[in-house]
Amino acid sequence: MTPNTGSERPEASPSGLVVVDKPGGLTSHGVVSRMRRLAGTRRVGHAGTLDPMATGVLIIGVEKATRLLGHLALTEKEYTATIRLGQSTVTDDAEGEVTASVPAGGVTRPAVDAGIAALTGPIQQVPSKVSAIKVNGVRSYTRVREGEEFELAARPVTVSSFTVQDLRTPEDAPDAVDLDVTVVCSSGTYIRALARDLGAGLGVGGHLTALRRTRVGPYGLDGARTLEQLQESYAVLPIEQAAAAAFPRWDVDADQARLLGHGVRIEVPALAAGPNAVFGPDGRFLALIEESKGQARIVAGFGQ
Repeated sequence: MTPNTGSERPEASPSGLVVVDKPGGLTSHGVVSRMRRLAGTRRVGHAGTLDPMATGVLIIGVEKATRLLGHLALTEKEYTATIRLGQSTVTDDAEGEVTASVPAGGVTRPAVDAGIAALTGPIQQVPSKVSAIKVNGVRSYTRVREGEEFELAARPVTVSSFTVQDLRTPEDAPDAVDLDVTVVCSSGTYIRALARDLGAGLGVGGHLTALRRTRVGPYGLDGARTLEQLQESYAVLPIEQAAAAAFPRWDVDADQARLLGHGVRIEVPALAAGPNAVFGPDGRFLALIEESKGQARIVAGFGQ
């Protein structure tokens, strides 16, 4: 990490990533606003929105690293969550009012396991209507607030792992059942939609009562810092280290680096599918590239 104290800000904020442990009750945009003040620049963005009630890993890009964010968002994510069976809400989570209650005490563990199995692997998922998905240019949650009737199309997502860690009767809702779960999934998967669909499949309804994101790609809670910690000692993960951690690496020589810098599609060796991070002979991060017909197609340049 490149350190800087809270009282001494650099004149030019270094490019890199900050792994924030987002607190509950704050929007992802609210975290970005705070990070802009800490970093001393408006060129700050985030990868992968977390709902206000959710906590955990939120990846923040500063300066040039904002151009990495769209690619980082297409990675695997991991969550811990609590699903309440027996209650449905308008938002599919605890922030919305309860719309239906069905006693869930008769739900068995084998039934839960079967319901989870049906929601594991490549699935078609209908996002929550109060999500940020745009419908004809308007956010879905805005349409809900305005009372509009509409349907969202199902989208392909992959739930790699969906595991129950504990099953218990909550003290505040004796007719309900709480499941503590861990989920590993592709970007674009809505955990509250999993809670809704699991409850629906069991015939009792369900919603999300707690959500914590523990990992985005290679970035986990072990490397995350709270906003209070960043206020005391602001630091970024330099863009070279961030790119090397998140993407397959290709090191090029000086001639190849020069040609890439001029936009020339040079020949590439066998590379991993998707974006690859290109580094020059001096260790500088030059670009994200993808292989196209045996040549390097620049996805995003970082050499300047």
